[in-house]
Amino acid sequence: MFGLLVFVHEWGHLIFAKRAGMLAREFAIGFGPKVISFTRNETLYTIRLLPIGGYVRVAGDDPEIIDLKPGHHIGLEFNELGKVNKIIVNNKDKHPDARLIEVESVDLDHELYIKGYDIGDDLGQLETFSVDEKAFFIMDERETQIAPFDRQFASKSVGQRAMQLFAGPMMNFILAIVIFVIIGLVQGIPSERAIIGEVQPDSPAENAGLHAGDEIIQMEGNSITTWIEFTDIIHQRANQEIEIVVKRNEQTESLTITPREEVGVEGEKIGQVGVKLAFERSFIKSFTFGFKQTFETTKLILQSLFMLITGQYSLDMISGPVGIYDATDQVVRTGFMNFLMWTAMLSVNLGIINLVPLPALDGGRLIFVGIEAVRGKPIDPQKEGIVHVIGFMLLMLLMIVVTWNDIQRLFL
Repeated sequence: MFGLLVFVHEWGHLIFAKRAGMLAREFAIGFGPKVISFTRNETLYTIRLLPIGGYVRVAGDDPEIIDLKPGHHIGLEFNELGKVNKIIVNNKDKHPDARLIEVESVDLDHELYIKGYDIGDDLGQLETFSVDEKAFFIMDERETQIAPFDRQFASKSVGQRAMQLFAGPMMNFILAIVIFVIIGLVQGIPSERAIIGEVQPDSPAENAGLHAGDEIIQMEGNSITTWIEFTDIIHQRANQEIEIVVKRNEQTESLTITPREEVGVEGEKIGQVGVKLAFERSFIKSFTFGFKQTFETTKLILQSLFMLITGQYSLDMISGPVGIYDATDQVVRTGFMNFLMWTAMLSVNLGIINLVPLPALDGGRLIFVGIEAVRGKPIDPQKEGIVHVIGFMLLMLLMIVVTWNDIQRLFL
């Protein structure tokens, strides 16, 4: 489940980066040391040891570590067109065919050239070497593709950059919709009417004579049109007789039912009669159900986030990866359909959290793009980078705190 949620999120970033012509250097699931890696179509794909997220590293979106300066001694290798396709920064003795030069000037962003002198050339003749747009730096025998400015994140329009950042959360919402649609197609759509789907043995409902397929149309003389109305009355009337009218096979029948007192989720006393809601199968309604459930889940998470910000929820109520894994384990035990529902809810949660306007998150970076759109020029990249680094450190600190809370709840 973790792999699916992170993969879909980062795949959104990757696809829109490539569509905009950006050089996507790495697509990673997890953080820390690499476990599995391979390169395809200019991108390094990795699975890393720590399952706490993922990322897509785009050229120009992070600081480049290789910067050639005048006076540097480097090696050059050429392709069949005579353009430089490999720039050997160190360990030049391992590349006997490379041409060794001393750098005079270099432009690998726009004009793509390196000017320099052959090492050991006493005449000191300056030469200009044209660099292929897909050339590689070789440092410590590791290849890093150069990134001309038109392949960098900053070179793209505000709209392209905003879409690349928004694509990750967007894919999480799309995944949730798809999962909810699948649930609707396989399990059916919960009926909005008060139709009984299942009656538990030896329950108040069975004792009252309720059957699967019965529709509750009246309670205590009041009309009932929805399942919520039915359950609200049942919850409020524990150990009290209720006169109900049911519709069965196009006929109506009057019954008396006494809800049994049970303890609710928050310790409150509520009435229960031992019935489950009916599900109806509809291909069209399954798609409506997918969008509706995603919307309702989004609304619920936003309400919880607002309560956290306003202090109505404490930090101790937040769960990190450990708590989520434990909750997932419990959900899995209840059945595969519940697991699918849980996955869809977590996908919505991941999309929303990434849109929170905090530095280092997609939402925080979208804020900087939005500021640029308003003021007409970008913010100093170094200043923006500092903000994101600080934000990332604070997020890691929060991750440590919530993980410690999870461990205390589960093991201590």
